Amino acid sequence: MELLTKDNDSLMTVEKMSPDGNNLLIEGQIMGTLPVRAVLTPDQARAALKLLNVRTVLFLLTILFRRGR
Repeated sequence: MELLTKDNDSLMTVEKMSPDGNNLLIEGQIMGTLPVRAVLTPDQARAALKLLNVRTVLFLLTILFRRGR
């Protein structure tokens, strides 16, 4: 999975997501060269859910059915 900037440049390439105890370990590369291992904790996952509103949740439900580039 690739996360892009608004200018369509590669920001982060996610190569693997796996459980690590109670956390989610995200492995990949930032800007195509720098390896990174990020940890998503339960507290941070709950904080992310608080950022969502109804409109964004509906968008996320339909994004899988939209056309890509």
